[in-house]
Amino acid sequence: MTKNVGGIDRIIRIVVGLALIAAAATGAVGLWGYVGVVPLLTGLMGWCPPYAILGFNTCSTKN
Repeated sequence: MTKNVGGIDRIIRIVVGLALIAAAATGAVGLWGYVGVVPLLTGLMGWCPPYAILGFNTCSTKN
């Protein structure tokens, strides 16, 4: 897997993922908040399947 998520995109994904998971864990939102696992994992891995399919790349380095 070649990294296709970089910089600010990764930071936003991680922050949004953690916020959704925290909101679901505290009961502020329903169980759907656990969907925050998806942006969290894609941010941590640096690879997003839809980006790969659509040919997007926000990563400045070619890994």
